[in-house]
Amino acid sequence: MTDPISNLGRSAAQLNSSADKVKNQKADASASVAVDKAPIQTSSDEFILSDTAEAALSDAQFDAAKVARIKQAILEGNYPLDAKRIAENFESLERMIGGK
Repeated sequence: MTDPISNLGRSAAQLNSSADKVKNQKADASASVAVDKAPIQTSSDEFILSDTAEAALSDAQFDAAKVARIKQAILEGNYPLDAKRIAENFESLERMIGGK
């Protein structure tokens, strides 16, 4: 399944194919622009997933029933939360963001 926003689950070949289509459309559009304008320089980055990452994305699954049970437990106040552990995780996250 492909996430339409982030394109998760699409192979590198599919992503490159889409990028080439967009690049060709831009080239066609720039060909019709007046000659007195300087051409715009563009660079292209390529992102290639490893075979392992692609396999993991293609087989990505989650237990929707388990997620629903956890959500319900949280709403009912029956889900155990450890305030100290939560604070420690926020502290380490803040250190990463702040660079300290």
